[in-house]
Amino acid sequence: MAAPKPLSRAFSDIRFLISASQLEGLPQDELPEVAFVGRSNVGKSSALNVLANRRRLAFVSKTPGRTQLINFFSFGEHARLVDLPGYGYAKVPHGVRDDWGKLVAGYLQTRRTLLGVVSLMDSRRPLTSLDRQLLEWLVPLQRRLLVLLTKSDKLTKSEQGRTIAAARKDLAALGIHGECMLFSSQTRQSVEEARDHIDGWLEEEKTR
Repeated sequence: MAAPKPLSRAFSDIRFLISASQLEGLPQDELPEVAFVGRSNVGKSSALNVLANRRRLAFVSKTPGRTQLINFFSFGEHARLVDLPGYGYAKVPHGVRDDWGKLVAGYLQTRRTLLGVVSLMDSRRPLTSLDRQLLEWLVPLQRRLLVLLTKSDKLTKSEQGRTIAAARKDLAALGIHGECMLFSSQTRQSVEEARDHIDGWLEEEKTR
């Protein structure tokens, strides 16, 4: 088995910075940001941890809907990773759920420094109505996009093939132009590929 690639400088230098509960509390500088977003309990925190090769960079909770803040992390010297609140958990009170939706939508639609979005979906239930709504917000904004279909270790090989083919077809039908990968924090499927893709966004930004 080939040795894993060394982490890029950005992924080897990730540190928690601040949390914000309102758009007014976001950092005001011009550093580019890569945002991670997905339904509650989709495996977002686990994905952030494995991408950063850390155990507890982001808190992994068994209770969906726990993350209620926008969390900012340094990403190398010249960028940030942003962990957006999970959306769509039915047991969260309506008022709180609406506030989270406004926070996520407000960030995605107005953040000038947003370089790209990593959208996480459960590979067993990809492209739910709420996932589609999120992607529809992004289409007119023309943000860079990487879709990770999480928990792919729960699928058989044949199910994986059908799932990725159907997801790519559905994304194309929505007018979504971005990469889509099966992803597992347990087996590390596509971990290096996802890192390379995000590193590529940073390299593109440097040459602009």
